[in-house]
Amino acid sequence: MTSNFVQYVLVRGDLISGLKWPVGAVIAQACHACTAVTHIFHDDPNTLEYLKDLDSMHKVILEVTTESELLSVADELIKNNVDHKLWTEQPENIPTCLVLKPYPKNDVQRFFKKFKLFK
Repeated sequence: MTSNFVQYVLVRGDLISGLKWPVGAVIAQACHACTAVTHIFHDDPNTLEYLKDLDSMHKVILEVTTESELLSVADELIKNNVDHKLWTEQPENIPTCLVLKPYPKNDVQRFFKKFKLFK
């Protein structure tokens, strides 16, 4: 059952507020990252279970305020062996968002409690 699996998506809010990116461009970054992490971990048992019921996928979209905050989270996830994809827009080489492969919520929510929903 997919209900206990979640996919966390961290998006940089400063792309809109500071760098004046269009909202659609920022949404595209999150879509790219979600697609990439699904592809990278397509044979992972968590991903397979998550994709069994496409109408019940659960994503939580959260906001980080800066590039350094996004990179800090990526470092923490690496240190804790949490599988994810840090999406970097090319050719500008700008880290824009980060997406976890699907995990049971209780396994990973501690890494994201301090962040607010993306608005």
